[in-house]
Amino acid sequence: MNTKAGYAAILGLPNVGKSTLLNALLAQKISIVNEKPQTTRKRILGILSEENYQIIFLDTPGILKPAYLLQEKMMEDVNRSIHDADIFVLMIDVCDDPEGDKLLSLPEVRKILDSGVPVILALNKVDKIQQEVVTVMLTKFEGKGNFKSIIPLAASVNYNVQKVLVEIVDLLPENPKFYPEDIVADENERFFVSEIIREKILALYREEIPYSVEVLINDFKERDSSNKDYIDAEIVVEKDSQKGIIIGKQGAAIKQLGAESRKAVEEFLGREVYLELRVKVRKNWRSDEKMLRSFGYSREKEKGK
Repeated sequence: MNTKAGYAAILGLPNVGKSTLLNALLAQKISIVNEKPQTTRKRILGILSEENYQIIFLDTPGILKPAYLLQEKMMEDVNRSIHDADIFVLMIDVCDDPEGDKLLSLPEVRKILDSGVPVILALNKVDKIQQEVVTVMLTKFEGKGNFKSIIPLAASVNYNVQKVLVEIVDLLPENPKFYPEDIVADENERFFVSEIIREKILALYREEIPYSVEVLINDFKERDSSNKDYIDAEIVVEKDSQKGIIIGKQGAAIKQLGAESRKAVEEFLGREVYLELRVKVRKNWRSDEKMLRSFGYSREKEKGK
């Protein structure tokens, strides 16, 4: 039997729903989501394997103009995904960018549209607007680019997610499968645990805190069924004042963070854990090349590495 396999990059501005779409396509959560922009910092690779096809989804950080080195690294992941992709899924938030000008005018996107690589345009969050408006939008977007298909989408409620999947499968090139069929992501448990903790920080803290935080797993000991796994996580911030906010008055904030993180980690791993959280100040880590490299923001750029 001939098989189809390829890379499908999900691209868009920050906070358009890329990670929500990835989770819906895979029917499981591997990418954290939050209403705050720039939730995704690193490229997340999710793998969907069926009998006669395999899709390697690339969930990318939102396209932005970098203001500091961390954001430059995030854009490197975007550009690497553009280089790797066999298919593009361009996502637009119809509430924030109803004409599509914010996304479609970007140099990176113009290059994609001129590349000849198949492009699916997904108009996300159509559940927030009237159906008549969606119909008008579809007609307008037909003249804005050479799209293989334009799909009205509401990823958060699973509307038309299957249609996106069918279109991607149709566009896949013939290839043998690149990954074993039982693998759904290319990251290990440490990565996902650190992302779960960061997701809780995004939910519990405001203003600059979520953007100034990185989470590192210093120790992860798996134990037998009679003992809980042990996880030692380090929450990195840029300022002493941010450390105080994370900890909270008499440790109340970090206690709540620990409780919510532990519960989510246990749900993800399917077993009990003992989670220890520490907070460490590393000044200006978001603009420090050496620190960013130690946090995993420098990777091989070639496809398949």
